[in-house]
Amino acid sequence: MCNLDRVPLLPAWESDALIVDAVRSPIGRRKGTLSHIRGDDLSAQILNGLVARNDVDPAEIEDLQWGCVTQINEQAWNIGRNVALAAGWPVSVCGTTVDRQCGSSMQTNFNAAAAVWSGQLDLVVSGGVEMMSRVPMGSNNGSMSDAVLERFDVVMQGFSAEEIAEKWNLSREELDRYSYESHMRAARAIDEGRFDREIIPVDVDVPDADEDGGGAATMTRTRFAVDEALRRETTMEKLASLQPAFVPEGKITAGNSSQIVDGSAAVLVASEQKASQLGLEPRARFLSFGIAGVDPHLMLHGNPDACAKALAKAGLTWDDIGVIEVNEAFASVVLQFLADTGLGERWEAGDVNPNGGGISLGHPLGATGARITATLVSEMERRNARYGIGAMCIGFGQAIAGVVERL
Repeated sequence: MCNLDRVPLLPAWESDALIVDAVRSPIGRRKGTLSHIRGDDLSAQILNGLVARNDVDPAEIEDLQWGCVTQINEQAWNIGRNVALAAGWPVSVCGTTVDRQCGSSMQTNFNAAAAVWSGQLDLVVSGGVEMMSRVPMGSNNGSMSDAVLERFDVVMQGFSAEEIAEKWNLSREELDRYSYESHMRAARAIDEGRFDREIIPVDVDVPDADEDGGGAATMTRTRFAVDEALRRETTMEKLASLQPAFVPEGKITAGNSSQIVDGSAAVLVASEQKASQLGLEPRARFLSFGIAGVDPHLMLHGNPDACAKALAKAGLTWDDIGVIEVNEAFASVVLQFLADTGLGERWEAGDVNPNGGGISLGHPLGATGARITATLVSEMERRNARYGIGAMCIGFGQAIAGVVERL
């Protein structure tokens, strides 16, 4: 038996988990610009852009925590490790791949912060990638145990989004209005340069558009720097004309759902000692995280619980939070969150998803948690807000949230 009296106890909190920087690729629409590059190669450009602009030697980085949902084909074989190798980093930089479904790269944030808080690691990159044009969502489908299926009626997320709309009495017009506003906010953010600091432009070899399909395509090196999934021309009338995507006479359409896209994002997390040693200027710090488990059938309604847990850990309330990012998996998910938290007026005021989200920018599954973090930190700086929170619902009945403090 272990005698705990003889075991030296480590401090509960070894160091702050500092966010030195948070960046992302521009988001490519389905079959768009980024469909011509592998996910590991795209991620490598984001990683090298991250360390270059912070003047960090990659050899200083101890681990890469990388989110990815569809881990098959080009995204298989522990893409987290392969991303670091593709970037040309030393073999001493470790890497692992994390799948908490849509919350994968928010979980990598959690992993990186926990490693620094506990004193186990000093410099970690968290982030993720999802190339939904090249590796289709669901192409890694498997089977589920009868023990699970006997307990729960597990359905596609779109059906759960429909049930949330019904249970929370959300009308089709409300869903479409939210979606229209998401596009308008994203358009304004792009036009005002709000994403400029977080985006790392990438180089992609794109086939010439005038090729007739005969013979090898002529490739042109293209610098890609602006999100391309946004639909500036959309209107309430166009959104209302779309047919239901999951249930006949239903409310969920392609227009009020997140877009299938390609993208990568990364966050550089450091201990106080390492930041001081390398002369790094942190932009923010992680304060707390919260995770919630909910009914796997309804599935997508756990954001309020995850946020409540994260806020309690940080000793904060909604009144303390200046910027709120809630992943726009579906418009019904965000409207349910606003209803349960009483934050509807904060959304109207522009404090919730002020620059659009998954509906307008797109939701590259494994990258979105880090993308939200990059957007959150940038917006907190723009507003001089002290605290912010990012939250995401997760397939099969989970949610995750993280609280950030600007420094």
